[in-house]
Amino acid sequence: MKKAIVSVLIMALAVFSVFAGGSKESQAVAADSGVTQVTFVFADGDAGAKQSINEIVNRFNAAHDDMRVVIQPGNGGNYSEFVRTRDSVGEFPDIVEMRGEAAMYIRAGKLAPLPAELTDLFLSPMVIDGNIYTVALAGENTTGIIYNKTYFDEHGLTEPKTYAEFIELCQTIQDLGDMAPLVVGGGDLWHMGFLFNMCWDDMVISQDPDFIAHCYDGSKNFSDPTVKAVFEEMQEIMQYAQTGWASTPDAQITTFIVNDMAAMMYSGTHMFTQILSADPDFELGWFPIYSHDGKLRLVGGSGISGLAVSTECQADPEKWEVAIEFLKFFYAPENYAIYCNTLSAIPVTKATPVIEGVDVLQEVIAATGEAANLSPMWNSKSGINELPPDFRNFTYKTLTEVLLGQRTIDSATEEMNKTWQVAASSFNPVTGVGIE
Repeated sequence: MKKAIVSVLIMALAVFSVFAGGSKESQAVAADSGVTQVTFVFADGDAGAKQSINEIVNRFNAAHDDMRVVIQPGNGGNYSEFVRTRDSVGEFPDIVEMRGEAAMYIRAGKLAPLPAELTDLFLSPMVIDGNIYTVALAGENTTGIIYNKTYFDEHGLTEPKTYAEFIELCQTIQDLGDMAPLVVGGGDLWHMGFLFNMCWDDMVISQDPDFIAHCYDGSKNFSDPTVKAVFEEMQEIMQYAQTGWASTPDAQITTFIVNDMAAMMYSGTHMFTQILSADPDFELGWFPIYSHDGKLRLVGGSGISGLAVSTECQADPEKWEVAIEFLKFFYAPENYAIYCNTLSAIPVTKATPVIEGVDVLQEVIAATGEAANLSPMWNSKSGINELPPDFRNFTYKTLTEVLLGQRTIDSATEEMNKTWQVAASSFNPVTGVGIE
């Protein structure tokens, strides 16, 4: 009986040690004064990202006797909430992947400006108030149409070179009647941002790059004709989405493509490896959608998201040295290639890693070089064009209601104006409200 109780206690302590900070290995390292340890947190919901980052961390630890990076897993849940929780309990990581909330943490004094010895490795890192706080994991996730090339070849379908040709292509596939022209994972609200951002850039940003800033200063609002045109273009495109798109999760869109249920999807390059993992024999193609004016506007370049180092880590010279050394190691071509090839990611470093595998990735890279404009997603911008917290999700929810016929475009834009007024009363980077 006593042995059983002791066994239970040992098991309980083991479980507690995992939640309290990690494995036996990490605890042993912490006790060894000859090794400086830093914690690392990243969004581990994507299997490819998790695998590749773990491999690079393992390489770093094996190459350094006196330095150790310890990954603290997010277990694939709500990453933003996970980071907030860590911060609220006084366990903000030393190295942390930042998403759209980076500016918020910068204003809160949680992120340290990165040194030139690191930032000089990058092509165009995001500068905020004269400093660089994050280094992108990759170029902004360039979105475009991923399609079933075998199906296209069998039916004599060709890649469109204008927006009108794209709509004509969708109609042709719909008329064939054997599969949906497009698969959309609208069951995950954030997925709606892919097509929305394309339409937003085409209709709004092409006319006014600082439209959000002008909403803050009151000179414009969401009843603007260009915003209504975004909803109209989304309605035109989404008539070609599969039945039940609003309840289809993003995780299922690969199934639609490889099982001949849909001919195309509009998503990022991260989907290349997911599709080929599901069906190694699948022949995929890629093309961008041109704007109505004939120009090509793509998501690309370095945004505000990326890897950052905490100010608390900066305050400890030994930890700071490890953190910067690790980031330099991560982006060394031979290591960075692991991440880029696993996720079909576009490199952001001056020293370009060798890109292998998916041929169409070279087409994406070529397209970004030809694009009239490269910019982050509308919700990943900083400064006077940064969105108020949660406004992105409200917009996607309202958009979905319009697409499902649950409200009109006019009522949607009116509701956006009301929500904006409330949000901007507590967060307005133009006037400074909520910034300090």
